[in-house]
Amino acid sequence: METLYQERLNRYVTAMRNEKPDRVPIRPFVAEFTAKYAGYTCQEVTHDYRRAFQAVLKCAVDFDWDAMVPNMVYVWTGLTQALGLKYYAIPGVDIPPDTPFQYLEPPEEKAFMKPDEYNMLIDDPTAFLYNVWLPRVSTEIAGGDTSSYRGKLALVKGAMAMNEYFNASNVQVERMRREAGVVSAIAGILKAPLDIIADKLRGYIGLVKDLHRQPEKVLEACEALAPHLTKVALMTADPAKNLPIGFWMHRSYVPFISMKHFEKIFWPTLRPIIEELWSHGHQVLFYAEGDWTPHLETFAELPEGSIIFHIDKTDILEAHKKLGQKFCLSGGLPNYLLSFGTPDDVRRYCKKIIDAVASDGGYIMDASAIIQSDAKVENLKAMTDFTRRYGKYENEPPRVSAESNPATPTRKSKVKPGVCIPWSVKRKEIPQITGDEGILEEIWEEIESYGYIFIWQILLSF
Repeated sequence: METLYQERLNRYVTAMRNEKPDRVPIRPFVAEFTAKYAGYTCQEVTHDYRRAFQAVLKCAVDFDWDAMVPNMVYVWTGLTQALGLKYYAIPGVDIPPDTPFQYLEPPEEKAFMKPDEYNMLIDDPTAFLYNVWLPRVSTEIAGGDTSSYRGKLALVKGAMAMNEYFNASNVQVERMRREAGVVSAIAGILKAPLDIIADKLRGYIGLVKDLHRQPEKVLEACEALAPHLTKVALMTADPAKNLPIGFWMHRSYVPFISMKHFEKIFWPTLRPIIEELWSHGHQVLFYAEGDWTPHLETFAELPEGSIIFHIDKTDILEAHKKLGQKFCLSGGLPNYLLSFGTPDDVRRYCKKIIDAVASDGGYIMDASAIIQSDAKVENLKAMTDFTRRYGKYENEPPRVSAESNPATPTRKSKVKPGVCIPWSVKRKEIPQITGDEGILEEIWEEIESYGYIFIWQILLSF
């Protein structure tokens, strides 16, 4: 099994480096499809991550895929329920048990951040998340009352549940390797500063109004968030630097925002993050949901090899023309074909993609978007079998490792990313130190990082 794993890892990494492997890698981002295939409901895999892991493993064993996400049904609603997070509709509670979980954006007047609170966010994003945001998104810590029995329980349960989930996820990665020879598709988490404001703070409507009424504050907030988003991405990235950091791109493209706001706010606060990550040797998977065709030339400014660009609604031929010489592409197989088409429809479209963009390597087969429970099993098999047969290359050259480039510096944060309360603050509270201050600082900031990553993971992943 280890030999198979190494073959698949080499194939996957070679393609991501925009080189030509032995054949086109297959990396479907299968979510609730795994539940249907394994005989579970959406509620079962969403509320019990152990069943979700088992469903992924069954697919990993039964399908000839090179890489998978260890759990694409990523939101464990057991954890979100323990914290009382308001922005999820839970299968079997708020929606039918066989409906995938839903994100609930509050109405504008109930946004989790008010339009006059930008300065608080800018001054210390982590403190804002704990003091203002978390009490508003949690029914258990409502009004900021962490001194109540329920509030204390929510924080303890939430932190311990997150630790359990991520530790179990590491075990899941090893099980995929050992039991199925399948590679974990991504490692780490990243979102753009502007998307964070839209998704979890102001809401989309609130952000759009702010972009017109107080664009300078939106820009300042994005600049304040950027160092922290960079830090979290680095803290959660693959230490071996084989797997890309998952970057989930939502609504920051034309027409959801104007080209002016893209060029003046979104891109100047995102590009330095990507370049900083690349300077550490980490590729980023641009999971570009929607149609980003108008922005392809901008993405082409990034260092060669620094990203993998995923095709959803973006014009795949334009993406290949403008990005293909520098970056690997993935996706482009319409989800509607997997759900409503026939196996022959799927085979024809896979051939169309491979002929158009994969002849020289640098392409990974996947659907346009995350694959949910409406996809047909026979169509996933058709995608897999056809790509395996038709997507072979004549020769497999040695894998070429991409070299990272110096980064454009990100704006320096007022508060050091990675901790909530820096040692410099804590040190002032200690009248006298008779021993080694260095070890005190080291352990203080190590444990501080647990509180830091907890709140940022709630914001980014849950």
